[in-house]
Amino acid sequence: MTKFEEVLELAKRRGFFWPSFSIYGGISGFMDYGPLGTMLKDNVIRTWRENYLKLGAVSIDTPNITPEPVFRASGHIERFSDIAARCSKCGYKSKLESLLPADSGIPKNIEEAKEIVEKYKITCPVCGSRITEVYDFNLMFRLNSGDVTNLYLRPETAQGIFVNFKLLLNQNRGRIPMITAQLGKGFRNEISPRQGLIRMREIFMGEIEAFLDPETNNFKISDDGSEISFLPNTLKPVRMTISRAVEDSMINGDHAFFLSQTYNILRSCGIKPESIRFRQHRKDELSHYSSDCWDAEINMDGEWIETVGIADRGVYDLSRHQQFSGEKMTVKSGDREFIPKVIEPAYGIDRISFFILYDSYYRRENGFKVLRLAPDISPYHAAFFPLQNKDGVNDLAWSVYEKIREIDPYVIYDDAGSIGKRYARQDEIGTPYCIVFDYESKDDGTVTIRERDSTKQIRIKYADLERAELFRNRNPFPQFYRN
Repeated sequence: MTKFEEVLELAKRRGFFWPSFSIYGGISGFMDYGPLGTMLKDNVIRTWRENYLKLGAVSIDTPNITPEPVFRASGHIERFSDIAARCSKCGYKSKLESLLPADSGIPKNIEEAKEIVEKYKITCPVCGSRITEVYDFNLMFRLNSGDVTNLYLRPETAQGIFVNFKLLLNQNRGRIPMITAQLGKGFRNEISPRQGLIRMREIFMGEIEAFLDPETNNFKISDDGSEISFLPNTLKPVRMTISRAVEDSMINGDHAFFLSQTYNILRSCGIKPESIRFRQHRKDELSHYSSDCWDAEINMDGEWIETVGIADRGVYDLSRHQQFSGEKMTVKSGDREFIPKVIEPAYGIDRISFFILYDSYYRRENGFKVLRLAPDISPYHAAFFPLQNKDGVNDLAWSVYEKIREIDPYVIYDDAGSIGKRYARQDEIGTPYCIVFDYESKDDGTVTIRERDSTKQIRIKYADLERAELFRNRNPFPQFYRN
């Protein structure tokens, strides 16, 4: 069993996520978040939101359903599709790009695709037969309901921001730069949905549209000196700081600023730096709206998988909506009038949530499974145990638990099974601290706190637990010397 498969098994068993509609046989591309997964995802969203609020972001929430004229202006009707491949023997379907060798290039149309498939003798990864069937596959879901036609489920939340640009600019007092944030669901008609939360038909996204003056540097990069892995489109990997990448003209300053923000968010979620790299899109794989794009990728079982796309959309979207709608999308600054350029970091919240589980998962020498989740990302900050379920020990544990729950609701009470089984259960769902009440607790007002990663234990007064948000702090107990 691979690490990926082990994490999937744990996620389903412990209530992070599982296949949707399972009692009816399920349907590929849809997943339900269970109780723990919902809390984990909410913590990812909070981390994302707070990061951009600190930058002065304004938020918007627009419909999931969008009329066709919007996507005709944006270019999605004509150009938002993939070239698919199908095995005529076993029926396996996949995005053709995923089957091609790195040096083949990416075909722009069906004719080029057929030539590449023939030249490189592409085979089916399931049965090994030669692939001969390639075709265009539109990624949008079209809706038809009664008299209402020409509606689509949105594949991204971005267009809801662009069509509201002038209203948002007015709310922002006409100031540029303006960072706009939207959280919500997008819908992709995936060719071959798979891998749990990795490739779904219904995805939860956090998208940022940063509207910038194209003639100035809008943001200053704050660089802590950390070296980051980059794979530019020259395909020569390098490690350097964000500042050095700008100095070497590998990436422009405003674009680099949002790479830096993305890196900080992923690190705040607990993903290890060695698991992150930024890969620049080759010219032949850029979306129709972008002039440059860097993906934040996470390493899973040796494969790098896109998690955040940071695209330079230039003035494409606002120019197109100005052309198609007749609404001016310009900004005045002194004697100048211009259409703002746009940098878009688009976060796959589902993928980030999964990779947090994947990157934090490990087995101890005794075989026990652990999720090394950051304390403020973990669904629960602490678990309360009575060592004895009698003689008032359980009553004391419950009363203290109820007091703490009023201060920090992200705590849980667990009195089922032996103390060893309870420790193992909480380690497996990532709870960083377990607080144990025993007979001594009744006598001297102290409890044992056991830290998940080191398994070390300390004894403190339980009255000291009542400080607000104690367990949300990444290092509330220096005695444990957490990394």
